Amino acid sequence: MNLKLAGYFSVLISASTLTSPLQAAQPLTKVVMTTGSFSEREAAMYVAQDQGFFRRYGLDLTFVHVRSGPIGMAALASGETQLHEGSVTGAVLGSAAEGTDLVFVAGMINKLIGNIMASPKIKAPSDLKGKVIGVTSASGGSWMFTTLALEYWGLDAKRDGITFRILGDESVRSQALLNDSIAATHLGYTFAAPLKSRGFTNLADLAELPIPFQSTGVMTTRRFINSSPEVVENVLRGIVDSMTFIAQPDNKPAVLKSLAKGLRLPKVEQAIEGYESLPGLYERKIFPRTDGIRNVIRLLGATNEKIRKLKAEDLVDDRFVKKLEKEGKF
Repeated sequence: MNLKLAGYFSVLISASTLTSPLQAAQPLTKVVMTTGSFSEREAAMYVAQDQGFFRRYGLDLTFVHVRSGPIGMAALASGETQLHEGSVTGAVLGSAAEGTDLVFVAGMINKLIGNIMASPKIKAPSDLKGKVIGVTSASGGSWMFTTLALEYWGLDAKRDGITFRILGDESVRSQALLNDSIAATHLGYTFAAPLKSRGFTNLADLAELPIPFQSTGVMTTRRFINSSPEVVENVLRGIVDSMTFIAQPDNKPAVLKSLAKGLRLPKVEQAIEGYESLPGLYERKIFPRTDGIRNVIRLLGATNEKIRKLKAEDLVDDRFVKKLEKEGKF
């Protein structure tokens, strides 16, 4: 991996060392997947690593947390990485608009999720007028989630004097809200839980709003699909196995341990809220959602002609998911 690009990686999660004798005798295929997200949404990846599900299918997968979506897209476009886990964002659509042959091959979470958490002084969405909202990056996932929620509530950031402040990941934004540096921010269930208990306002559980969206999915390039279709297929097999493992109540201790480790939580108990949200988030059938991609093209295309020209259908390749469905994997 290019050292200059690697310098932007804030967290590197290595593959599990679990192997069978057969796997040990065969060389594993190395593959790198990035993500710009840092929440319970990544539980499937954390668990797959710890339980050795990728190695089960001959993969030595390294999961890398990057500081923002654009960095992940740059790595994918250059061929330094092979896959990216994340939502349809401005960075994703911008990369596709500039010629990256990008496609979603799976959709593990196909709706808006998380909470819009606000200061105790904020009682309703309308109270956000003239306030500052914290986000991870410009046009990134948290910005996208928040903007679609504002639109649903009839609010417009420019018209209503709402300012977005770029702060970083959820741990940073939750602390900023706690310190009253911002009025509101989008948080996953894990990081929202402590704020709820301290009297902060939960303006909405976004999963309950009828807003089409392609949330956590797996992206790659058509170039990589053409050269290594078996790798893409086996990555999805490992993810499906992980989601099946997570859904089994008996595996709760193991899942909590992986989630706490992945989110760098000091206590396993702090991962309970995120764990309990997973059954309502993960899809049983991991088909990417074309209408969710189209919704974001509509939103961002209003001010970007290149994005406006994109077609959602061209950004989806569900051949591998269809194959897994036919095999009865879900």
